[in-house]
Amino acid sequence: MATYLDFEKSIKTIQEDIISAQVRHNETEVASLKKKLDKEVEKIYKNLSDFQKLQLARHLDRPYALDYINMMMHDKYEIHGDRHFRDDAAIICYMGYIGDEKVVVIGEQKGRGTKNKMKRNFGMPHPEGYRKALRAAKLAEKFNLPLLMLIDTPGAYPGIGAEERNQSEAIARNLLELAELKTPTVSIVIGEGGSGGALAIGVADRFAMMRYSIFSVISPEGCAAILWNDPKKVETATKALKITAEDLKEMDLIDDIIKEPLIGAHREKEKAAEAIKEYFLEEVGKLKEMSEEERMEKRFEKLTAPGAFKEAGQEEEKPSLLDSLNILKSSKSDKKAKKEETQEIEDKSTQKEESTEASKEETTKEKKED
Repeated sequence: MATYLDFEKSIKTIQEDIISAQVRHNETEVASLKKKLDKEVEKIYKNLSDFQKLQLARHLDRPYALDYINMMMHDKYEIHGDRHFRDDAAIICYMGYIGDEKVVVIGEQKGRGTKNKMKRNFGMPHPEGYRKALRAAKLAEKFNLPLLMLIDTPGAYPGIGAEERNQSEAIARNLLELAELKTPTVSIVIGEGGSGGALAIGVADRFAMMRYSIFSVISPEGCAAILWNDPKKVETATKALKITAEDLKEMDLIDDIIKEPLIGAHREKEKAAEAIKEYFLEEVGKLKEMSEEERMEKRFEKLTAPGAFKEAGQEEEKPSLLDSLNILKSSKSDKKAKKEETQEIEDKSTQKEESTEASKEETTKEKKED
């Protein structure tokens, strides 16, 4: 049974009316209701708030990584385990074909239903999950296969066991290794991209987001709890964090926004899968036209670009952190030199005054003696 959010209630009513009209074989009414539905969809989805986009990113009916893999791939088989500890079901890895392109796909899987969610740990990977992902990425590099990574997680698992097995090291290792991977890579946020758990499979030649996905350093709930200690401030936090695809594209933190169906991937799953497939194949084609050196250089430039900024009306970028430190040191040296110079002038002035005073006293003494 389909799930509808509060702002989707009118759509639910129209869709139920369409089904009722189809049962009665009233084609005229069906056509009229479909036009009405299109207008309502456009009215609602073209004016979504940031919080409503967050709700869509977490929608229960939204396709997960495994759904997209099943819709996009053929002749596929799954890669299990990290060869160190165990197989983490929150990370899934497949080798197979997308169209005519042989590829490796890595995804974060949340799971549906209580048992499946427990199995997938609600989409929160353990360190062994990230190590499995790295193992699959290295296989892609070894056989020169394009790599597609599908991000959908509230974050890396923060449990004691995960920390004991070096969760932060596993994420950091992935960041390093994926940055140096010598095969075309594309990473796409398909739902929720939470913190380091998303970054661990987010370093790629092309980084894109679905229209209604989010990417954040902390969940809006966590932000509201830390800043205001008030869960009712979630909407305010969502807007302040700038986590939507449009915000991140405007800040040049992502490369592209994939135009999933206006009504959302949760309503038209096949069209959403087709949009991802087309984007991936198109970008892989562009990346393959580059030499390995050119591709790696572009990736390096992309990964080191965030953080640079310009003042309004100025063409030149602000100095780097190292330059700023050198400027600060130089400034301190100048101040010290100026202070020493001022002190020297004051000392000379004092000496001159003392000499003048001594001369006056000597003159007065000579007059008294005469």
